[in-house]
Amino acid sequence: MELLTGIFSAFGLSASAGLNAYIPLLVIALISRFTDLINLSEPWNALESWWIIGLLVVLSLIEFFADKVPAVNHINDAIQTFVRPTAGAIVFAASARVITDVNPIFSLALGLLVAGGVHAAKSLAIRPAVTATTGGAGNVPVSILEDVVSTIVSVLSVLVPVVLVVVAVLLAAYLISRLSHRSQQRSA
Repeated sequence: MELLTGIFSAFGLSASAGLNAYIPLLVIALISRFTDLINLSEPWNALESWWIIGLLVVLSLIEFFADKVPAVNHINDAIQTFVRPTAGAIVFAASARVITDVNPIFSLALGLLVAGGVHAAKSLAIRPAVTATTGGAGNVPVSILEDVVSTIVSVLSVLVPVVLVVVAVLLAAYLISRLSHRSQQRSA
């Protein structure tokens, strides 16, 4: 069961990194530093360093504000195309419960793919649609929502990963049923 919750946790953290690269890293660093919920093994325990925690706070603030400024947010998204998948790979692999039972290269690849997929969906589909439909006025609220979701998903991924998976499955089932219902209405 511990392996399964560790995998759920790793997937949640890497998906969160697709929205905001530094929030899940900071959550892992702080939880590992101050609790026994996460015990990071070498070399990932470097995240517990005060220097790294301070750097993650600064980078989180930079990303938070850069993502709220028109035009700068597009540059930020271009830069984050490389940073977010890398952060996803790190948070996936950094979970000590997963890294001991799953090949580290496989863990890094899964984290890279999950975070990269979430980032691609966000930057190639969701954000352009928000910009087009709101004339850019919706970008700041959506960015704030992304940061809130990233924080909540990161914390839940560590504290209650099974609940997070159940919620994700229920949400996916709901979205699939809604899309199916809409396509049936259009064809009728």
